[in-house]
Amino acid sequence: MTVQHSGDGLVLVLDGDTVVAEGRRAPLTLPLTVPDAISIADARTAGARSMLRIHPQANPFPTCFVCGPDRRPGDGLRIMVGPVAGRSVAADVWYPDESLADGYGCVRPEFLWAALDCAGGVGALTDAAANDQAFVLGRFAVRQLESVQPGKPHVVSGWRVGQDGRKLTAGSAVFDAAGRPVGVACATWIQLRADLMVRSAATA
Repeated sequence: MTVQHSGDGLVLVLDGDTVVAEGRRAPLTLPLTVPDAISIADARTAGARSMLRIHPQANPFPTCFVCGPDRRPGDGLRIMVGPVAGRSVAADVWYPDESLADGYGCVRPEFLWAALDCAGGVGALTDAAANDQAFVLGRFAVRQLESVQPGKPHVVSGWRVGQDGRKLTAGSAVFDAAGRPVGVACATWIQLRADLMVRSAATA
């Protein structure tokens, strides 16, 4: 694949002549309200209740780098958010591996983006895997607020912002152990049509 930069700040990722992804700088303020932080203990309890952990065979993307149950520790992030009791949010605990760090002792930003990715989609529809609903990421805007320390406990949370037909809007956040947000994201997820899922399964 190739990357093209345009004069107006647009970046395109191309596979031949096909546009695979496009990106541009997001506004400083994302259009979402971040819920209060969740304690490490509550996030650990919620993660243990994740449908992706209880029914790993139901995950439509079992090798996903972020939430895939087929990934072994150190090979993937293994962030599988589950419902937090009494709140409309899902969460899990994440200990960023030392291998994710840059040369300055901080987790590289692309891995923070990854941590914020699936947490929003799964958190917005916590029983998606159990109901055989496959969603893929459409748009994704991230704002990193602080550095992320490898080896330290962090809470990753996700929640639903809204839904319009097959389009699901989700928010996600990563907090440090003190409850300070280190990154937030707003995403649009698109539910795959049943005929596309059948076609994909037939060619897998």
